[in-house]
Amino acid sequence: MASELRPVASDARAHRSDRLDRSANIAALLTGQAQLHSERSAVLEPIGRGCAPIRYRTTTFGELDRISDELAADVVRRGVTPGKKLVLFVPFSTNFIAWTFALMKAGAVVVLIDPGMGRRNIFRCLEEVEPDGFVAIRRVQLIRWLMRRRFPKARCNITVSGPPQLRGTSRTAVELPGVEARDPAAVIFTSGSTGPPKGVLYEHGMFAAQVRMIQQQYGIEPGEIDLPGFPLFGLFNAAMGVTTVIPQMDPTRPARVDPVRIVAAIDQQRVTQAFGSPAFWNRVGRHCDERRITMPGVKRALSAGGPVPVHVVERMSRALSAPGADLFTPYGATESLPVASVGGREILARTASMTRAGAGTCVGRAFPEVEIAIIEATDGPLESIKDARRLACGEIGEIIVRSPSVTREYYQRPDATRLAKIPDPDGPGVGRPDFWHRIGDVGYLDADGLLWFCGRKAHIVHTPNGPLYSVCCEGIFDGDPGVDRSALVGIGDRPNQRPVLVVEPDAELAGRGRQSDEFIQSLLDLAGSHSLTSEIKDVLLHRSLPVDTRHNVKIDREQLAKWAAATLRST
Repeated sequence: MASELRPVASDARAHRSDRLDRSANIAALLTGQAQLHSERSAVLEPIGRGCAPIRYRTTTFGELDRISDELAADVVRRGVTPGKKLVLFVPFSTNFIAWTFALMKAGAVVVLIDPGMGRRNIFRCLEEVEPDGFVAIRRVQLIRWLMRRRFPKARCNITVSGPPQLRGTSRTAVELPGVEARDPAAVIFTSGSTGPPKGVLYEHGMFAAQVRMIQQQYGIEPGEIDLPGFPLFGLFNAAMGVTTVIPQMDPTRPARVDPVRIVAAIDQQRVTQAFGSPAFWNRVGRHCDERRITMPGVKRALSAGGPVPVHVVERMSRALSAPGADLFTPYGATESLPVASVGGREILARTASMTRAGAGTCVGRAFPEVEIAIIEATDGPLESIKDARRLACGEIGEIIVRSPSVTREYYQRPDATRLAKIPDPDGPGVGRPDFWHRIGDVGYLDADGLLWFCGRKAHIVHTPNGPLYSVCCEGIFDGDPGVDRSALVGIGDRPNQRPVLVVEPDAELAGRGRQSDEFIQSLLDLAGSHSLTSEIKDVLLHRSLPVDTRHNVKIDREQLAKWAAATLRST
């Protein structure tokens, strides 16, 4: 565990660079950027809800670093010592970024809860963590006080209101804790798309590896300007010297983002990079396509959280008009980010037609520091990598990975950790951990080293004639112009499940009044024309498929399977 913090004199900042070289604290990256680019804008936060021209409050890297120093000093004076767990419940804002780095500077473990995961999940996750305090907005603190019996250890509670402001550097400078790379930095919860959310324990070294790998892979340079539709990317930006333009949107509802505001912000602030889920880019891409809008200043767009439909890639490829600009789709998970990446232009030129033929979704090549292997899918834990059977190129199996950024454990979930991690005592090396992580996805590697995603292992439909892989089958139907998205679900018990395809029709199709029976029959005919989908004899239409709360793109197939079963029973 990290050593105890010691407040230092106000002139200590003059000697920070020497300490930074010895510190593994991820917050040191922000201080390093502040030393190099003190007057450069770190965060641009919208003021009010107006559209173009949008008014922004600007915070420089120097100010952000000093504000987080002052906040860290306040936390230390309140008795927080390294290793204490503090829940940060603040909307995506300058406050969110400043407080995250402040808590890390104080050596605290930052607990990040996605407010979109639902009230029941939020309380369950919080109780599981047993926090030592809350740094939160007033409304959350009121709820915490009303529910105080559920959080008996929460003694350090700080209410956040209004924009962060510098109060002066005297008696506030603090020394970065002497943490090790293996010391805990944060607990971040999974989206819960295939079960209850689990707390993923991040170490300082893992965050540093993520920053390094993402920056090198995409050639991100200090001085660039990013509009992130997901708050965590605002933290990466601060560590990389990139300006964050906070978008006017609810990050928990990317499928409802107002594309007019997004495009206006990109144009006004000369954004060079933007990140969003496939649902985010679907909205923005449709808007740009309908109005023939291009974004000539954007070098790269990034999309993660779920498979990116080909039609989204097509629209964004037209919108990104700068030479070499592309939509990249980094693949990974909360426990293992990043893993692989592919560009939209390569998808359209090489893999899209294969996806529409049932090959799955190509998620690209591994990042340079990442190892990927495909093993035979099993349900129970594996005590050693020697117990796993590796599969050859082209064989679909369970995807496992290891890299410097892959997390070691779920917080206070030893059974889940044992299930997800495979020890490899003979494998460790420089920058290589002694375990593999089971992502929970199935897929395969082709002869060119490209990784293909075929769906979640939990979503395989096990029929008497063999397994049906969700993403492979859905790719065949998603190419139909009348399909917005589809989901394959299984009804009954394995291995005798009945495959059912649930389709969300395209809104334009519904508007034209195309007959449901005619549409369903065309999809059944399509199913029968492919060997992969010939077993599908049931197609149901659904107004809006249920999706995860974080990215609004991962389909809740468990809920959908129950709905499909009830619907078929009633017909």
